[in-house]
Parts: sequence; structure tokens; C-alpha cells
Amino acid sequence: QVQLVESGGGLVQPGGSLRLSCAASQSIIMFWTMGWYRQAPGKQRELVATVTSGSVTNYTDSVKGRFTISRDNAKNTVYLQMNSLKPEDTAVYYCNDYPARLGWGQGTQVTVSS
Repeated sequence: QVQLVESGGGLVQPGGSLRLSCAASQSIIMFWTMGWYRQAPGKQRELVATVTSGSVTNYTDSVKGRFTISRDNAKNTVYLQMNSLKPEDTAVYYCNDYPARLGWGQGTQVTVSS
């Protein structure tokens, strides 16, 4: 069973940046499409971005032009660079494969507030 550990969240002011990391316990993820998801308070978990094994990326409309997903297969790690953050980006962020088949980790909290 692949374990995923998210990190890099925090409190940031509107317009700020954060870089999230997702470290996997096994290198097999290099063959999978991986995704970042988020869940805001009182809302359903939503898909934010995906990256294929060949590093083709896709984003939900609300983050296009602000977020960048990437991967480093040598480190079994997937990243989410988040720029120009808005209060509506506040959520717990999770990584998983796409479509999500693995168990969910604890996620990392991102709070955008002045």
C-alpha cells in the first residue's frame, strides 16, 4: 500500500505563495497520474490539479494561471506551487492518484487570511 504524506501548508496573506509537497512511500507512483485535491470547511473534496506520468498537467478553472503542479520521480514527490493565493483557496489539501484510489492522508492545512 502506497503511503502519501502532504506538507508545506500554513497561514499566508492574500496574494502570497506556498509550495506543497506530497511524498510517496513507493516509486510506483511514477507510472501514475497524480492529483492534488482540497476540501474547504463545509464543502466536498474537489480535484485541483493533475499531472500525468509524462508531466502533462491539468487544472480546475479557479486555479488556472496561479497554481502549478509538478513531479520529481527521482524523489517520489509531487508538488503544488500556489501563487496569488485568495481567501477562497483556504482548505485542507491532499494528494492522491487520479482517480483517487489510495487511502487519504492527513492533508496539509492552507489558510489564506489577512
